[in-house]
Amino acid sequence: MTKAVAMCEIWRGSLLESLHLGHAVICDDTGQIVQSWGDPEALIYPRSSSKMIQALPLVSSGAADKFGLTSEHLALACASHNSAAIHTDRVQAWLERLGLTDDALRCGPHDPKDRPALEAMIRAHDTPCQYHNNCSGKHSGFLTVAQHMGAGPEYIDIDHPVQQAALSAFDEVTDLTSPTYGIDGCSAPNPATTVQGLARAMAWFASAHDRNDRQSNAAVRLREAMMLHPDLVAGEGRACTALMRAMGGRVAMKTGAEAVFVAIIPEKRLGVALKITDGATRASQCAITAILVGLGVLDAAHPAAKAYVNAPVRNCRGTETGTIRPSPELMAVG
Repeated sequence: MTKAVAMCEIWRGSLLESLHLGHAVICDDTGQIVQSWGDPEALIYPRSSSKMIQALPLVSSGAADKFGLTSEHLALACASHNSAAIHTDRVQAWLERLGLTDDALRCGPHDPKDRPALEAMIRAHDTPCQYHNNCSGKHSGFLTVAQHMGAGPEYIDIDHPVQQAALSAFDEVTDLTSPTYGIDGCSAPNPATTVQGLARAMAWFASAHDRNDRQSNAAVRLREAMMLHPDLVAGEGRACTALMRAMGGRVAMKTGAEAVFVAIIPEKRLGVALKITDGATRASQCAITAILVGLGVLDAAHPAAKAYVNAPVRNCRGTETGTIRPSPELMAVG
């Protein structure tokens, strides 16, 4: 990637110790750039920040209604959850609703990120299941679409009807033909797009209530589910959940691996996408928070905002040793 600009600074004492570079774009409801930093045409994998796009066929196909899915299911379809009980209990019940077991998932198992759940598993000498995977909600959504289509069980294959439907939706809302794809951590294909394309997709979600086609109606349901259930989208101690709560249902947002972050702002019909080039999550959290504060949808004085912008860096004794700050360039929002 070229043309990346400073987005996040790490200070220790009076010295700038580390600097994170990246790209960011704010798009309006016409898909045009309102403001940008770095290279809007930088090609990236959106990773899990695109889950609401991949979930569009779940709703627009009629599969969600056929199986009686609620807003909780839709939030989980967009989630990278902590594998707390509130997540895994719901995913297990979802699979039962489909008449399936954990074996039907193709995401692979990993340890819960939720500490109480992990400690309980260790005490029980248990091992994680696939429903503990942070992407198990997305995969349950894929399975739902596959059943609705009468398609085969290998729903993560790029030529499977489920993935073809997701790719078609992706190209539609980014208004670009994805040039390639990678395999995500959960084994599902992840189409590449530009930072502008991803921001354009988020603005399309933000303005979906202005339209009345099937895909746009699906987008409204998905973004509303995310804003209604921020605890299901991520979990306690996570930036997605904390910041959505702080904004009181006004903004839907989603992180992705390797320091991608997006935001959907319906009241302003704006979409935001950013990528930190070195993959540092601390920087993407700081940058998205600074942009949301600059756009006037997040109070800079809210504890959630202060946890990521101008936040103290502490050592093992709790002593404040420095701060994490947005760059001066990034503070010029609006």
